Amino acid sequence: MKRQGKKIGRTGIVLIIISILFVILMLILPLISVLYNSLSKGLGFFFKSLSTDYVISALGVTLIATVIAVVVNTVFGLFAGWLLTKHDFRGKQILATLIDIPFSISPVIAGLAYIMTFGRLGWATPFLNWLNTTFGWDIQIVFALPGVVLATIFVTFPFVSREIIPVMNSQGRDEEEMAALMGAKGMSIFKKITFPHIKWATIYGMILCASRALGEFGAVSALSKTRGQTFTLPLEIDALYLDGSADSIVAAFSVSSLLVIIAIVVLILRSVFEGKSEKKQAGVDRSI
Repeated sequence: MKRQGKKIGRTGIVLIIISILFVILMLILPLISVLYNSLSKGLGFFFKSLSTDYVISALGVTLIATVIAVVVNTVFGLFAGWLLTKHDFRGKQILATLIDIPFSISPVIAGLAYIMTFGRLGWATPFLNWLNTTFGWDIQIVFALPGVVLATIFVTFPFVSREIIPVMNSQGRDEEEMAALMGAKGMSIFKKITFPHIKWATIYGMILCASRALGEFGAVSALSKTRGQTFTLPLEIDALYLDGSADSIVAAFSVSSLLVIIAIVVLILRSVFEGKSEKKQAGVDRSI
C-alpha cells in the first residue's frame, strides 16, 4: 500500500509540473510578452498610444456595449432563472436550450445574421426605413453603435442566467411557496427570499458577462466598419497591428496591455465573487 501511494504521489507531482509548464508557456509568457512589447518604446510612447482619438473612441464604444450587455443580460437572466426554476410549463426545456445557442454558434455567424436581418437587404430594413421616414429618425443598426451593442448582447446572452439557474434549482421552491401561502406578493418574495440566495451568483455572472463583452471580436467585426466611431478595443488593436509600421505594432501591444490589465482586474473580482458564491451555495446545500 505504501509503495502504491508513492507511485500516486509521483504521478501527481508530474501532472502538477506539466500543468504549471503548460500555463506558463500558453498563458503567462504571452501576457508578459504583450506587456514587455508595449513598453519597448518607453512610457511616453505607451501613454501616447493610449490617448489617441481612435483608442479613446474604441474604449468608449467598448464600455458602452459592455455596460448595456451586462444590464440587459442580467435582467433577462433573473427573469429566465425565475421562470425556469419556479414554474412548470410546456416548452420549458426548449427555452432552456435556446438560451445556450450563443455557446454553439460562431460569433461571426451571429454578426452575419444581424446583417441579414437589419442590413440593406434585410427583412427588417423596410420597417426601419418606414420609421425613419415617418418620424424623421435616423435609426441605423448595421455598421453603427446599435449593431455593436446587439452583437455584444448576443455573445454574452447566457452567462448570467447560467450562473443563476443552478443556484435557484438548489434552493427549491418551498420557501417561496410558503411565503405565497402567507400572502406575500411576487416581487416581495423575490426581494426578500429569492434574491439573497442568488446575489453572489448574479454578481459572478455579471463579471463573466463583462469579461466576455470586453474581448469580443468576431460578431462585432462583422457589424462595425468605421474606425473611430464603431470600433471596439479588440478591433482597434487589429487595425493597429495590420498597419504594419513599427510604431503601430508597438501601439497595438500598448492597447492590448490595457485589455490585459482590465482582464487581471476582472479575474481578481471573479475569484472573490466565485468564492462567495460557492460559500453561499454550500450553505444552501447544508440547509437542504
